[in-house]
Amino acid sequence: MNPASNVESFSQFPLLDLRGRHLNTAELKAAMPRAETTFDVASDAVEEIINKVRSDGFTALAGLALRFDGVQQRHPLVPQEELVRALEALDPAVRAALEESIARARVFADAQKPADATVEIAAGATVTHKWVPVSRVGLYVPGGLAVYPSSVVMNVVPAIAAGVGSIALASPPQKDFGGLPHPTILAAARLLGIDEVYAIGGAQAVAAFAYGVPANDFGPALAPVDVVTGPGNVFVATAKRLVKSVVGIDAEAGTTEIAILADDSAEPAFVAADLISQAEHDPHAASVLVTPSEKLAEAVRRELAVQIGGTKHADRVREALSGPQSGVIMVDDVEHGIAVCDAYAAEHLEIHTVNASGIAARVRNAGAIFVGNYSPVSLGDYCAGSNHVLPTSGTATFASGLNVTTFLKAIQIIDYDQRALREVGGHIVSLATAEDLPAHGDAVTVRFP
Repeated sequence: MNPASNVESFSQFPLLDLRGRHLNTAELKAAMPRAETTFDVASDAVEEIINKVRSDGFTALAGLALRFDGVQQRHPLVPQEELVRALEALDPAVRAALEESIARARVFADAQKPADATVEIAAGATVTHKWVPVSRVGLYVPGGLAVYPSSVVMNVVPAIAAGVGSIALASPPQKDFGGLPHPTILAAARLLGIDEVYAIGGAQAVAAFAYGVPANDFGPALAPVDVVTGPGNVFVATAKRLVKSVVGIDAEAGTTEIAILADDSAEPAFVAADLISQAEHDPHAASVLVTPSEKLAEAVRRELAVQIGGTKHADRVREALSGPQSGVIMVDDVEHGIAVCDAYAAEHLEIHTVNASGIAARVRNAGAIFVGNYSPVSLGDYCAGSNHVLPTSGTATFASGLNVTTFLKAIQIIDYDQRALREVGGHIVSLATAEDLPAHGDAVTVRFP
């Protein structure tokens, strides 16, 4: 018997009924439950932070550490002995879990690096597409409501697999740990061989990575990076938006989200647990159930009522599940549900249906898809081998999760001999003339007097 069958349902879970409504793609996207966007609100504050870091360097960073973190700071570089100490003091069970997570992530990341491609266009004419790692990256690991050593793994492993030669990591200073990042973050960095770690949080970390910081009397310069990656709050995301003309970024990640496409075959307790698991991240986290089954929707509501009462962060979960960004979306059938999921473009999408693998194969828009009863999002957060830094807020329609290619760039190499250039010389002159750029044609004809 279902233990939740005689329990009142979690009635605060919002309902959006799309049954019988024939909406086009634009209308579907507009109808999706979303958290209120706050980029514009944060933009002025973040721009001020970036300008302070650029003008005042470590002095600005020290002032921001005091203002936001309550920490006195002269230089944010974490001493090597603190990294060593953190790893030595790490709970053996946590170390074993991190080592397993790293091992699985490496297997997947190592398989992602694309091969160079050289094509012989004609005799004596080759064009090569060559992948090259960026020289230096800055990886951000958030603090706040939780500790994220798993984000250290997810950011560092693909950068190493890509062949990046210089990796710096930043995480907020913690008053409870003497102004250093959380020791589990430091331990994870040490485990992965990262020795350049900074106690810098938020938008100021992104600014420091993007523009670099000159040395001061208390420590060395922080060299600018080529790419900044890692999740964070709205201030981190806004900072990425403001610096992405200077450095590459992975994404302007927003608050986490899960969508679950489920039919009558789904297990309500599993669905409810997975909705709660994302809701515990943040009061603004999004948890969405897409289903054609009224029976399942009500059973999940009852399970939510039962399970929320037993979870540690119950108040946070209730707030997230009651918000406008969460709820049940009723659809006509699973086919309709696929269309809704593609419009929603979830960061995490779970499929709990008959023929879950077949349904998953038809979804176009999602950061990551979790198939069936035994592939919960928390598996992907830690030990699946996949990456948990994923596109949010509907950006999975065009963006990908963090992967090895985030840290690679492609260079095209053109190698034509004399005969091969002569063969297309007339075409080049014709096109140059058509574009009123005759010197382009002259650059070819001068080679053939």
